[in-house]
Amino acid sequence: MAQRPGNAPPSDISAITQYHAHIYYDPATSRGRAEQLRERVAREFPIAKLGRWHDELVGPHPQSMYQIAFSPQMLEKFVPWLMLNRDGLTILLHPETGDNYTDHTAHAAWFGAVLPLRLDVFKKN
Repeated sequence: MAQRPGNAPPSDISAITQYHAHIYYDPATSRGRAEQLRERVAREFPIAKLGRWHDELVGPHPQSMYQIAFSPQMLEKFVPWLMLNRDGLTILLHPETGDNYTDHTAHAAWFGAVLPLRLDVFKKN
């Protein structure tokens, strides 16, 4: 059996309170696709929480984006749908466990290009 980095014990998945999907776009070239995706998410997954548009950089994000927050119970249906319907947009998916640094790095999954996050905004736990 493979060991975890630093021989850390496995984490309890009950630490995941929700998930965030960060939808990245370029205001000049791909905002329209991001708007269409957002509208479809609102229609098909009305319990997902759609965050504000951020044309200016915010937090660790290196590009314009908006966030979709959703419960662990939605993971099974929403993530495959998002994979197939992202229309070429880059998406960062991560859990919320209370450890922002690790959630955005070791616990993260990317759909599309992997973008270099500005991790200096987090203090590593």
